[in-house]
This record gives sequence, C-alpha cells and structure tokens, in this order.
Amino acid sequence: MSGRPGRACGRCGQPLSRYNPDTRCSTCARADASPTIPDRAWRDEQVHRALAAWDFGAVLGLVRRRSGLSQKAVRELTGLTQGFISDLERGLKQVNGRDTIIDVLTGLGLPSDLRPLLLVPFAQADSQRLVEAIDPALPWTAARMVTSLEAAVGGAMNGLNRRSVIAGLGGAGLTQYILQAAIAPPEAVAATARNGISVSGQLLTSLQSTTDALRQADASHGSGNLARAATAHLKVLLRLLKEGDFNEATGRRLASVTADTAIQTGWYHFDSGAHTVAHNLLLGALRAAHASGDSRLRAGALSFLAIHGYSAGDPREAVTAARTARQVIADQDAPALHAMLLTRQARGHARLREDRLAHIALEEAQVLCARGRGEDDPHWLYWINPGEVMGQTGSCLLDLGCPEQAAEAFAGARNAFSPDEIRTRAQFLSRAATAQMRAGDVDAGSATGHEVLTLVDGVRSARLDDNLASMLAEARRYSSAAPALELVDRGRAIMEERAA
Repeated sequence: MSGRPGRACGRCGQPLSRYNPDTRCSTCARADASPTIPDRAWRDEQVHRALAAWDFGAVLGLVRRRSGLSQKAVRELTGLTQGFISDLERGLKQVNGRDTIIDVLTGLGLPSDLRPLLLVPFAQADSQRLVEAIDPALPWTAARMVTSLEAAVGGAMNGLNRRSVIAGLGGAGLTQYILQAAIAPPEAVAATARNGISVSGQLLTSLQSTTDALRQADASHGSGNLARAATAHLKVLLRLLKEGDFNEATGRRLASVTADTAIQTGWYHFDSGAHTVAHNLLLGALRAAHASGDSRLRAGALSFLAIHGYSAGDPREAVTAARTARQVIADQDAPALHAMLLTRQARGHARLREDRLAHIALEEAQVLCARGRGEDDPHWLYWINPGEVMGQTGSCLLDLGCPEQAAEAFAGARNAFSPDEIRTRAQFLSRAATAQMRAGDVDAGSATGHEVLTLVDGVRSARLDDNLASMLAEARRYSSAAPALELVDRGRAIMEERAA
C-alpha cells in the first residue's frame, strides 16, 4: 500500500498505510511491549533547550511524542505513575531529587553526549576551592578542613545541583582519600585570639546536644525534615571555627562537635537521596574528625563513607573505608564500634559477591557485639545491638542471593528496635518482606509489607522509598495471589502520595 503523504511512523519514520489509523507502523506498535526511545528523538533543538533548562516535563513530552510512545510506555521506562507523567508534561508537577532525576533520564535512555547540557557554569573560584579542599595529596590543615566543609555546605544549602546529577551518571573513587586519612599527620587547630565570639565549654555542650537531638529524631522520622536544619547548624559551627575565640583544647573540642555534626548532616542528605552533597560533607567531616584528634570520630566518618560506597558508589571502597577505620581505632576498647564497622565491611563484600569474606566479617561482628559496650565506645553509637547486626546480616544474605536465610536473620532482628525508631524499623521490615516473598512465602511477605506501609506515614527517607519500591516490585511478581495483589494496590497509592 502506498503511504499517505506526510504520514510516517512516529518511531521509525517509515511511511504509514492509508488504512493505518495509528501514528506508528505495526512493527513499532508491537514494540510497545518493550518500549524504547530512539536516539533520533533526542536530536531536536527543543529537547536540547529543555534539558539545559532542567524542564523535565518538556523533555519527557517531546521525546515521548517524537518516539510515538504512550504515557503507559513511559511509565514502564521510568517507574513514574501515569498520573504523575501527565501532570509533569502539563507543568503541574516537577521531578525532585537527584536520584529520581537520574532514574528518569536513565530510563528514557539519555544519550551520554547530551549529559553536558545538564550542567550550568560554576564560578571558577568556588570550583577550585572545592578541588583543593578535597585533594588528599594536599596537607591536612585546619584551614583546609574549614574550606572543605564550607564548599560542601554551599552545595547543601543550594539544594540539588546539576553537577551532582552528572556525577551520579558517572562516578568517582575515594580510596586515596580514605587511606590518606589514616596516615596524614594531625592537624593543628590554631589558638590565636580573634576578638570574636568566645567559644566556651557551655556553648559547645549546647551545640553538641543539638546534634544529638537531631540524631535521635532521624531514627524516628527520617532525614527529610532534618537535612536543612542540620546544614544550618553546621554553618554556625563553621562560623565559630573561622571567627571564634578559643584555645587549643577548646579548638579540638569544637572540631569534634563539627565533625559529628558534619557526619550527621552528610547522612541526612544521603538518606534524602542527595548522594553527591553527602559525599562532600563526609569528606569534610573526615578532615574535622582528624583535626579533633578523636580516632573514633574518624572511624565514624569512614563508616558513613562505607555506606556511600556500597549503596551509591564502589563497594570496594566500602570495604577499604571500613578496614581503614578499624586500623584507626586499633588501640581503642570499642567492641561495639568495631562490630558496626564489620557490618559495613560485610555489606561491601556482599555487594561484591564475596560470600566467604562477608560471612567472616559478620561472624566477628556478632562476637564483638555480644561483648557489650567497651570503655571507649562513643556515646553516638547508642544504636548498635545484636538486632542491628542481625538486620545487617539479613541485608547481606539478600544481596548474596540467599532469601530464606535472609528472612530468618530479619526475623531475629525485628524485635530489637525501639518503637520510637520508626524509620529504622520500617527499613529493615521492608527488606524482610522482600526476603520472605523472594523465598516463596508470599503470605508472610505480604503481611510484613502491610506492617511496613502502616509505619511509613510521615517518615521521609529516599532510602526507605527505594526499599519500598523493591518490596512492591517483588510483590508484583506474585500479584496473582490475593495477598500480594492487595499489598501492591495499597502500596501504589501510598507511593503516589509520597511522590506528590
């Protein structure tokens, strides 16, 4: 049949039959079962302008129409709900969160040569300050510690930045920085009088109590409402480091409170999905911990860099960070801290599929945790207990492809958490539900899943949302069973509400 002039398939460009009422040829229509966006859909001036402006609703609408795809097909590619896609294209909703943006662009198949369009010019001076601040080859001075954190805080206060999205689409290592933290000579915190605010012990105690209060709130409500408040708190500490009046001993204590606060602030941003901001804050926190002279804080910063490694970076770096941290505290009577670090190391091994090494680390963590707290275990490590170790064991076993054993480990952990630790409990139970369903116990997994959905109301955590998505994806595999279908339907409504 001859094609009607001006009518061509919206996907492949071939002429359409005069009897074909669709915008695609029959071959491309069948391809909807496995939708893709062709490269040519991206080669348009309007698409490029929308990318540069971060107008993702326009990007989605343009490439969808140029591909001849339905909103349902785009839902399969991106994981967004059809209602959200419709609102996004009409400008009623926005894509928020670095990881969500990365997921959407990856799902749409953004060509690598177009990624630079997402970047905007950075001030050369600010960019150079950050490079110099985090360069491990440069001396670990107190001034560079402050510069590092100021640069990281700038990124946090500005919210999501475009360079962080590009970094998420690429990746970088930190092994050299981690190792340098263990061997660099101590930083000197200058005791020069500045005629500024007098930094007293009472003031530092108050500032530390704020950090501790935020930490307690995180376990209950998640990081969504804490990241901005913690960043502002950290800025106060940085101002004191730059303009305060203190002696050497007080300076080290100020660096200690700053390190603890920076670690927590980095964690809140990580839990919110801002992985690059979190990474930079943790690097600065490691410098502050080094300046404080407290090896336990250095180990703490390294432990969170390990989480970053096995969750969003290179699992090998997680192993390196945890092992280095244990070397740093080798002279400390801190069995709980060692146990926590071993669970971080085990998570890295599990992601690398290093079964034997993961089990060795977990067994040692269980032995150390059973000893109880040591004389040198820090106050901020209040949450490590046998249940935490069992929960981390379950996560490792899930990564290692052992769902039955993972489900048993999670069952041993479920009663170890305080009722107030809502986010933490929901996090572990979502993994437990995934393990139960993956092991074939759909009824138990669905029941645990409903328990999770009841807990998550009011809890804001990107990491928890990722676990919820994994749990619901597992349930969809068994949606022919009534309990799983009910969980999927309830979960979909809750996830749509959380994304709104």
